[in-house]
Amino acid sequence: MTSASRAALLAVLAFTAFTILVAWCSPAFSSAREQPGWSGVVSYVVDGDSVHVRPADGGKPVHIRMDGLDAPEICQPGGRMAREALKHRALGQHVVVYGRRHDDYGRLLARVDLKDDDLGKWMVMKGYAWSYRYRKNPGPYAVQQRHAQAAGIGIFSPAHAAPAVYPGTFRKQHGTCYPS
Repeated sequence: MTSASRAALLAVLAFTAFTILVAWCSPAFSSAREQPGWSGVVSYVVDGDSVHVRPADGGKPVHIRMDGLDAPEICQPGGRMAREALKHRALGQHVVVYGRRHDDYGRLLARVDLKDDDLGKWMVMKGYAWSYRYRKNPGPYAVQQRHAQAAGIGIFSPAHAAPAVYPGTFRKQHGTCYPS
């Protein structure tokens, strides 16, 4: 084998390993690595995709970023509507939390179930959030998002003055809603 073909083979292997690693870390594969569930009560709703849950066995509330969805930023159109919908649905309710890992902000990335109903899936299905996409992966709730868009509900309603802007795009254009 020539050194050029060896280098090409190594490049292909490195690219393949990188692709597998990225796919393994994406939200679409999160359920495979979920930790056993624990129960608690939603004590605070931060926004359309983050809540605080007080564990049933006591202790401080845990700040949770719901995995697999991205709700509008609180300062962007639809952000307050998303928070109010999640607050109406979950505040004070008993939930089961299936944690995956902590993000860069110290929040637990997790699926949160209310009466066996995935709250993230519900938020996307009702048009209050997008399925969290990564590169070309449409995310775990892509089907629910397409249905909400087709039905023109929530943030996808034609009644809004401007079309909905994906939160990642909004943050790039306007920065965070929470300046440091």
